[in-house]
Amino acid sequence: MASQLNVQRIDMRAPNAAHKIAALRQNLSPDGNVVSESGRQKTIDVFGEPLTPQQTVERICRDIGERGLEAMLDYTAKLDGVELSSDTLRVSPAELAAAHAAATPEFLAAVGRIRENLLRFQRAILHSDVTVDVPAGGFLTHRYVPLSRVGICVPGGAAAYPSTVLMTAVPAQAAGVTELAVVAPPTQFGSYNQDLLATCHELEIREVYRVGGAQGVAALAYGVDGLPAVDKIVGPGNLFVALAKKWVYGLVDIDSIAGPSEVVVVADHSTDPAFAAADLIAQSEHAPGSSILITWHEPLIDAVVAALDAQLDQLDRGELAREALESFGAMILVQDRDEAAELANQLATEHLHLACEDAEDLLATIRHAGAVFIGPYSPVALGDYVAGPSHVLPTGATARFASGLSSNDFLRAGSVIHFSQTGLESVADDALLMAEIEGLTAHAASVKKRRAKSE
Repeated sequence: MASQLNVQRIDMRAPNAAHKIAALRQNLSPDGNVVSESGRQKTIDVFGEPLTPQQTVERICRDIGERGLEAMLDYTAKLDGVELSSDTLRVSPAELAAAHAAATPEFLAAVGRIRENLLRFQRAILHSDVTVDVPAGGFLTHRYVPLSRVGICVPGGAAAYPSTVLMTAVPAQAAGVTELAVVAPPTQFGSYNQDLLATCHELEIREVYRVGGAQGVAALAYGVDGLPAVDKIVGPGNLFVALAKKWVYGLVDIDSIAGPSEVVVVADHSTDPAFAAADLIAQSEHAPGSSILITWHEPLIDAVVAALDAQLDQLDRGELAREALESFGAMILVQDRDEAAELANQLATEHLHLACEDAEDLLATIRHAGAVFIGPYSPVALGDYVAGPSHVLPTGATARFASGLSSNDFLRAGSVIHFSQTGLESVADDALLMAEIEGLTAHAASVKKRRAKSE
């Protein structure tokens, strides 16, 4: 049996509490340096020097931007240990069909049901065009057009994630995107994983490429032979993927610069310690992952820690989750519900589980969270897999200004402006005045000429 869990405890009455929380969040931000020792050594092996993650990503992206497919395949060989060619980079239609044929009927049926759940929600929230009449003649329209081509990053380092395919591709399909390109590392959990390939085939995704990490992001952004560039890149990944998305932003759009998974559980005397412990472990098993309990009921902390110890010993990824809890987790004691809500807003976490009494009332005070889960029977895992909103959510306190991925993120908004002759006359004087104040005489002339013609 493993030793007793040594998770950080923070009492908000202590003078150094704020500093401890700030340090905890910084470690898991995209500005942090959460890289395994093996990852650091691999960087030295590939580049000949101990580069930071940011420096590593910049070199990879610049090189692929300049040398294209050759550089991408070179990095795949050096970083993933897999030799690919232009012929084996893309998963063939036969491989996709074979994976689909080999999948169990139960799995494919679950994928179908989840797809319908997602489509029902994502279509319901989809923006629609709005037209406003110009009083004197004409109309103004705010219209939405789906993006043409989207790239999806699917992780595949420590586990397979067919759920990520669903949570990214289905919102895009709900918006009307017709070209989807999935990239996943060439591993048993990535683009060689049969469940992942079967899911892609079931969703009618025909472009799947064996490339991951920063090199996959760069290939999607710049385009290489056999993998055309996309308009937007979405999907989770490790620190290198997040930094690569940050690097290429501007050339393409991205969903977010996401860090490791995180959850905050707000609990009180009514909370089942076993439930709270299970929710904390669920995010920690991503390893790294941040799991934080906030409570004003002090006896609950010991009860949850005991439940964590008991459950960790029973799980396949228990030791990984234990390490994450001890490195990035915390049990935080606050004074009352109001301070709990204030701290939850400050943390602006990816997943916020209100597992206390009168959770719906407390929700009214919550402004900053990627997704909020209410009550004892709404574990985060339901949002991860089946509910309807995408599980691609803002992390690292970016929920202060960022939103989770949705069908609306695959739409581009644009304006349509139409004035009749009388409509032009109704606003001409104001337009001319502004043009003259700004000294833009050509702007003024474009209005004057039309006015003169009408007269």
